[in-house]
Amino acid sequence: MSEQTTEEKSNKRVLEGVVLSNKAEKTVVVQVERKYLHPQYRKTIRSHKKYMAHDEANECNIGDTVRIVESRPLSARKRWVLQTIVTRAEQL
Repeated sequence: MSEQTTEEKSNKRVLEGVVLSNKAEKTVVVQVERKYLHPQYRKTIRSHKKYMAHDEANECNIGDTVRIVESRPLSARKRWVLQTIVTRAEQL
């Protein structure tokens, strides 16, 4: 039997999005965009949703592309935890 990492065994959802805000302490707001086909008109539609995610080390900046993973409720609106930073935003 092959060994699997803890990431592969987990049934938790993993989303990728862009950080919109990092003003709160240990919290980032991530916008996740998804594309789907309209059932009747067959047109590709883009929609987005914002998620609040826990960032323990306060390492995210606005514009970073991050991967977040589902977790237990951490506060009234936080149910996601930062997994990794995929790409950093360019600093001007």
